[in-house]
Formats: sequence, structure tokens, C-alpha cells
Amino acid sequence: MSQAPHPNIVFILADDMGYGDVGCYNPESKIPTPNMDKLAEEGMIFTDAHSPSAVCTPTRYGLLTGRYCWRTSLKKGVLYGYEPPLIETDRMTVGKLLQNAGYHTACVGKWHLGLGYTPKEGCELNFDRPLPWGNATRDFEEKVDFSKPLFGGPNEIGFDYFFGCSGCPTCQPPYGFIENERFVVEPDFYDAEPAFTSRKGMTAPGWEHYKADPAFADKAAEYIHERAESDQPFFLYLAPSAPHEPCVEGVVPPFARGKSDAGPRGDLVWLVDWMVGRVMTALEETGQAENTLVIASSDNGALPGDRIRGRQGMAGYNTYGHKSCGDWRGYKAHIWEGGHREPFIARWPGRIEAGSSCGHLVCLTDFISACAEIVDQPLPDGAAEDSESLLPALLHGDDAPPIRSDLIHHSSNGVFSIRKGEWKLIVGTEGSGGWPPPSGGGPQEGAPGQLYHIENDPQESENLWAERPEIVARLSRLLETRQG
Repeated sequence: MSQAPHPNIVFILADDMGYGDVGCYNPESKIPTPNMDKLAEEGMIFTDAHSPSAVCTPTRYGLLTGRYCWRTSLKKGVLYGYEPPLIETDRMTVGKLLQNAGYHTACVGKWHLGLGYTPKEGCELNFDRPLPWGNATRDFEEKVDFSKPLFGGPNEIGFDYFFGCSGCPTCQPPYGFIENERFVVEPDFYDAEPAFTSRKGMTAPGWEHYKADPAFADKAAEYIHERAESDQPFFLYLAPSAPHEPCVEGVVPPFARGKSDAGPRGDLVWLVDWMVGRVMTALEETGQAENTLVIASSDNGALPGDRIRGRQGMAGYNTYGHKSCGDWRGYKAHIWEGGHREPFIARWPGRIEAGSSCGHLVCLTDFISACAEIVDQPLPDGAAEDSESLLPALLHGDDAPPIRSDLIHHSSNGVFSIRKGEWKLIVGTEGSGGWPPPSGGGPQEGAPGQLYHIENDPQESENLWAERPEIVARLSRLLETRQG
């Protein structure tokens, strides 16, 4: 094939993969990640990259729109499977932007941004309730007509092709594959005895959790091979389910079991790495590897390890001595660094220096602006308001000017934090703001918060809130301004 005028773009977004899971970030990781390590050897790692939220739905919203999710009706938490579409069909997304630049676009894997469902004839369902809903009842699910086309999903907001699942494929009903706007096999029975930490719900005949990610990998490779027949550049957004819970052996594909020294969760991280390898092999086989920007990252921080039934706190996790979030404090859902500081690896031969690293502060919301620069397509007014282009950092690393002056973090329970330079301010709580241990609630107005000198104290161990009131006041004003 002839070289396209613009590069192909592949973004691989793992689910709950932590900073310490990947070998190129943590030499002591107990999980082999040879494909992501090779990606780093041939490209760049970012050491101060963040998800816009410490949980998945809002991060996926931010990645695709360049906008913080707390600006929407979802102010905290995640969607649970049947909520209506979160991204409006008239909002600019990465997919739409690249379609306008002549790209073919595909979304493969976990969606988790809401879909439009139709009730069965004669049934009524309230789809206008405030978000988030929580787990759906059996009565609600059994009133959904799964034979009807879905609406408001990937095909309507910038993707020419979609193959995936409504929510977390191994944890959230409805369980079944969707291709474009229809279930491949319609869910027709209620699974009342799911895997440990998975949820009950409507399920398609033949559905097995362990088959989800291998199917996504197959579709991604198939798509890459199909696009090799065209001179049209493509954008592939691949969203694995792994290593999201449930982290039990039955959810791990047989070929991936025992591949790590960190239990089933570690094996699922290995599975993500295997998927990266499948993508790279497909690109090499089709001669497209040299003209493709590949990025691998995660939607939020990791859980400590495999959950143990009947135990609470950190005693409820088997970590195998593995540090899933490295030396950062906290885990998934937390406002501390472990909740949102992500591995972020980018490879683009001839443009990104091999074996390089970048310490600039960046966010997944910055991806859409980078794409706009790459394809020379200006973003319309009012779009991607929380995005700064990370393209200069990709091309020049630390020699590029700083990408952004500040960044807002957000926990699962709605706690806000703002990072500016060496300082990080957390408002409304002295706790974690998330549900894993140590669990913490939402912000309380007027409550003392936390202030850390993140460069001198990267583990967030010394709270300077009381000692540096002038910094607290300055960053509090900045946060209020940014929230406006």
C-alpha cells in the first residue's frame, strides 16, 4: 500500500492497569510486559501522565471529548450498564475530528459511556433518572428489548465501526457482544450467580467472560488487516476489559493463566500486553507499523491485587508482593497519585525518539488536541475545552515547552484536586475520596483538605495544608476559576 498523508493512530486504553504494573515503569514488576516494554524502547514513556478521573466512565468521556466529565450530568462515580448516552451526538469527539480529516474510525472493546435501549412492548422504563443509577434490578433488565437497535453509541459520535460491550464486559450487564448498533447474540437469560465481584444480569447464550478480550484482540487485528487494503488512514480505539475485576482464574483466558507472579490480576495485565503485541504484529504484517502512532495507557489506577472473599481493607487483597501502582500513594478511585497517574507509552517511528522519556504534566484529555494538530484540523469553538495538545511533547520530549500549567484530578466520590507545578491541592477531605482501602467519602464543604509538595514529597506523606495557607488560598482560587 502507498503511504497515507497522515499517520494511522491507535490508542489502547487498558482498564485499571497501574503505573507499577508495566516493566518499563517498574523494573520490579512481577508481571512480564514485553510488548509494552518494546513499545517504550522504540518510543517514549511519560512519567507525569494522568487520567482525568480515578475511575473509568469519566476518563473515557474525557479521552474522547477533551472535556472533564464532571462538567456533564455525571458528577461522580460511573455508569452501570443501562444509562442513556453520556456523549451528546452533536459534541466533537476524537472520532468525529479524524473522520473530518478523512480517516476511517473504529472502536473495539469496552464502551461504558451509555447506550440507548428500548423497552419491550407494553413495558415502561425511566431512562431520565439522575446519574449515576447504580446496579439495575432484575425487573428493569427483563423489560429491555435486546432485539431492538441501540442508539446514541459509538456509530453516532464518530466511529464508523464498533465491536464491543455496553459496560465492563466481565463485571457489568448486559453481557454480550455488540456489533455497531445490535447485539450479535441477544441476552436472553438472567445470570443470578456471577463470578466473584461480578454483577448479576442479563446474559447472551454462550457468553464467557474469559472470551471477551481475545475477541477484541481478534477484531482489532482483523480491522488493521482490512484497512491495509485502503490508502485511507485509520483510527483504532481499542479498550480491553483487562485487568478490571473480577480477578479470578475463571475470567483469565486459559492461555494467559500463570503468565505472571501476581495472581489472576497479574495474568490479566499480561493479557493486555499480549493484546498490544497482537496489534503491533498486525501493523507489521500489513506494512503499516512505520506510519502509525501507537499509544498505550490506562483509564485509572489499579486495585492492590486479587480480592479475597470475606475480608476487608488491605487484608482483603492478595498482592503477591507486587506494587500495582508503584510507589505512588493510593489506588483506583482515590484522589492520591495512585488513582490517576498512568503509564503512557507512545511509539511513532521517525517522529518520536526511540528510548526517550518525558516528564511534562499531561492528561488523557490532551489526546484530541494532539490529533487536531497532527491532521491540521482546528477544533471548533467550545470543543475540547480541557485539552492541551501533547504533540510538542511527543515530538520533542522535555525540550518542548510545558504542555499545561495545571491539571484537575477527580476521585470516584467527587473529591477535587488541582496540580500546579510542584504543588498539589486536595479540597474537602483529608481522606482518599474513593472506595478501595483506605476508603473515603465525598468532599465536605469547609472541611480541611490536603496540600503536598509533589516534587519533594511524591508519596504525599506530609500534609502542608495548615503550614502553607497562602498556597492553599492561591490554588483554591485557581480551582474555582477552572471549574467555572
